[in-house]
Amino acid sequence: MQVGAVLPRFLLVYAALYAGYGLTTPFLPALLSERGLSATEVGLVLAAATGIRLAAGPLAGRVADRLAAGRGVLAACAALSAGSALLYLAGHGFSGLMLAGLAHAAATAPLAPLADALALTAAAAKTAAAKTAAEPFRFAYGTVRGAGSAAFIAGTLAAGQVTGSLGLAALPVAGAIAFAALAGATLRLPDAASPAEAPSVGRGSAGAGLLLRSATFRRLVAVAALVIGSHAVHDAFAVIRWRAAGLTPSTASLLWAEAVAAEVLVFFLLGPPLLARLGPAGALGLAAGAGALRWSVAALTVALPALVGIQALHGLTFALLHLAAMRILSQTVPPALAATAQTVYGTLGLGLATALATLAAGPLYGALGAGAFWVMTGLCGAALLLVPGLRDRATAVSDDRKD
Repeated sequence: MQVGAVLPRFLLVYAALYAGYGLTTPFLPALLSERGLSATEVGLVLAAATGIRLAAGPLAGRVADRLAAGRGVLAACAALSAGSALLYLAGHGFSGLMLAGLAHAAATAPLAPLADALALTAAAAKTAAAKTAAEPFRFAYGTVRGAGSAAFIAGTLAAGQVTGSLGLAALPVAGAIAFAALAGATLRLPDAASPAEAPSVGRGSAGAGLLLRSATFRRLVAVAALVIGSHAVHDAFAVIRWRAAGLTPSTASLLWAEAVAAEVLVFFLLGPPLLARLGPAGALGLAAGAGALRWSVAALTVALPALVGIQALHGLTFALLHLAAMRILSQTVPPALAATAQTVYGTLGLGLATALATLAAGPLYGALGAGAFWVMTGLCGAALLLVPGLRDRATAVSDDRKD
């Protein structure tokens, strides 16, 4: 299949996926509250959803790898995401909405990692073809991931308009439409590998264990978890601190928008040349260093010019880190473990790290105020110390036995 045919199909998949996230995620607490849950009950539903994601993501990835059916599993999970979104309208009371939340979280948890596994495999195939002049173009993963970030922004903005016109109850319906579109678009993708083509490594029950025994994989997860986890204080308390300093809500909104725009810019334009120049390990080091700078400035000042400067660093602390991590995974993980690696990395690594860091953010900010950002700086510093080892250990998972 020519890259000109593959790329639009992946763009549609990522647009539907992240539009669905944007339509359903930001306003979910408000929807649960409107349907009668107390603040404590809302928190319990969201916490339980986080817990089920930690199990559902790796399980779906393992099934996809064992059956060599990444496309089919992604389409099935997308269809289940569409159906489970509507359960928020059918559920009543705490127990009904808890069941809806668990079902929807379990269905949506594998979506992004499975899509990434398919996209990275396709990108590697197209790059190999381009190097042999069989095809004139390369299929860049950053292009489709950047389209996903842009679609998330569009979905979030659309959610605000839908809520204003039709109310919160319309959002699960809009989300269901997006996830149903994702299921249909997924079926038109090339699969990662057929059973005959996929290597046999990791097909057994030991596949996830093989990943976790890999020093390269463990170190990559540690670096990414530290840098992504360092965003916790910012994500939870930055707006509170900005408003206490006198910034208006509209200014705070623009600062958040700037960060997402920087993310899209790196995915589309700046990330690929930085990866080519620095290499994946060097890009991870730059992301960690940018995080240390970002949170150090955040600890010291809320002056608007400084905030504008450090919000732009989100393109490095998130997008460049993600691109570098995906490059290392695609280079070191066998295709037969691609979905498992993505779901373990994204769910148990980043998801668990974010949950734990967010739990710690409240007590830290309560005790230290803006000083909590220094702790986040320390996390990025710890990540920087691990990066040189990644450069030395960039070997295939199947051959990596070092500790």
